[in-house]
Amino acid sequence: MSGNNRREQGCVVTFTLTAADRAVLAARGLTPEKFSTLLSHFERGFPPIRLDRPCTLGDGIDVFSDDADRYLRLHAQAAAAGRVTKFVPASGAASRMFRTLLSVAAEPADKPILSMKAATGDDDARTALRFVDELDRFAFSDDLRACLARDGYRLDQLVSEGRYTLLFHSLLTPAGLHYAAMPKGLVPFHRYADHTRSAFEEHLAEAAEYACDAAGVARVHFTVSDEHRETVRTHLDRPGSRSMPPGVRFEITYSVQKPATDTPAVDADGTPVRDTRGALVFRPGGHGALLDNLGSLGADIVCIKNIDNVLPDRLRPAATRSTKLLCGYLVELQQAAFSHLVQLERRDPQALNAAGAFVRDRLALRLPADFASMTRETQRAALADRLNRPLRVCGVVKNTGLPGGGPFWVAAADGTGSRQLVESSQVEMDDADQRACWMRATHFNPVDMVCGMCDHTGRPFDLTRFRDPTTGFISEKSYAGRTIRALEWPGLWNGGMAGWNTMFVEIPAAAFQPVKTVMDLLLAEHRGLADVAPPPPLTSRGDS
Repeated sequence: MSGNNRREQGCVVTFTLTAADRAVLAARGLTPEKFSTLLSHFERGFPPIRLDRPCTLGDGIDVFSDDADRYLRLHAQAAAAGRVTKFVPASGAASRMFRTLLSVAAEPADKPILSMKAATGDDDARTALRFVDELDRFAFSDDLRACLARDGYRLDQLVSEGRYTLLFHSLLTPAGLHYAAMPKGLVPFHRYADHTRSAFEEHLAEAAEYACDAAGVARVHFTVSDEHRETVRTHLDRPGSRSMPPGVRFEITYSVQKPATDTPAVDADGTPVRDTRGALVFRPGGHGALLDNLGSLGADIVCIKNIDNVLPDRLRPAATRSTKLLCGYLVELQQAAFSHLVQLERRDPQALNAAGAFVRDRLALRLPADFASMTRETQRAALADRLNRPLRVCGVVKNTGLPGGGPFWVAAADGTGSRQLVESSQVEMDDADQRACWMRATHFNPVDMVCGMCDHTGRPFDLTRFRDPTTGFISEKSYAGRTIRALEWPGLWNGGMAGWNTMFVEIPAAAFQPVKTVMDLLLAEHRGLADVAPPPPLTSRGDS
């Protein structure tokens, strides 16, 4: 056995790694020392970052203007050459999307009960009543109707009789469609004339517009949970189900979060949590753990978007145009950075001044304070280090009060600084100046970014080299009826990409229409057809 001591809030927590524990760690690719390091984060926490100022238009955020045509041409060339891949984190379940309906369905939820609760100001009851009233507007209403019919029920009759409990159970639980536990991407989002599309399928339709090469191949990668991988694969392999553009062939790949990126959980006193069999409990390390999935792609240019941010056909062109512009913008910057790196390697006499100007003026990065006093060789190495990094161009939208991180200038301990995407949990909000800086933000992060993943020789970067290991999150979770603490890795686009060269560009807010709750699907932006009048509410039709 191996004993470990760790100080926790002034006391020493003692735990013992058994032979079985060590075998479990080895199977996960963890050493006892790495396990101890992970536990130490619960003791030390993570230091807050230091905001300098918000990125604003003209000071850290660019806009597309007269250069748009050039960027579109550069994107078209890169896509035709097969350089572009779409990457979609999609392992999240739909439980949050249906949270309100789940809370209502946990108790008797017939119409009289919900109406009484709604009259007393119960927002969940009001939402549930509106959901039923407008049920036919949802793309999944036909699936629900068919599910109920298999059990001998008629949806219209259940609605007219106010028997909502059975309806919610059929929608959410294993007895029916089981939407509450399925991946969010499998929920039908949009209805068209003769078919519906899930969020997964809408991402394919989007990829067909900007990730398609000259041979008609569009490359898309989804990160999914292991338990749902085959279900997702079967869903997307259905022939003729998507009504996709003719001549496009999809090269779809999948990955799951690697066990080595899971993190231990601890009790309130810092002791590692064990299950009923005595085995150490590990939890997924958050979306920051997907850095390994992203790096394993071996892709050149990667467009990243969340699974729930998709639009129907009639509104998609504006969103895909933004992505094309971001991609072209990245290609132009990448070409310039590569050119400076080649000149530095050739010891071109003018390379130092030209590369220094590009780093300072175009990338807006501060060089070390003693840069001027360095030898020319040291200056060359410093500039090459700043240029030879992954590059990302992030679309940002004007702040409308929605939750989420935003673009900031962040100060570093060595006096340098850079653009970063920052979450509120990374900021010391008890510091009045830092809180005031956070509140001055003008834009936020919709997760619509294009990433340059290879160096100037065409080799993929080792992304772990550019991650900030001092960032992360400690969150409270529930396990076996008790509160535990869980460790999450630095967010994929926060600490996970902290060492990347980052640019921000304002994109239209219309390109950001996420579906966070099921009721968001009622927004006009998620109507599949503009020229189809909405159907009358189910409650007005009786049972005929």
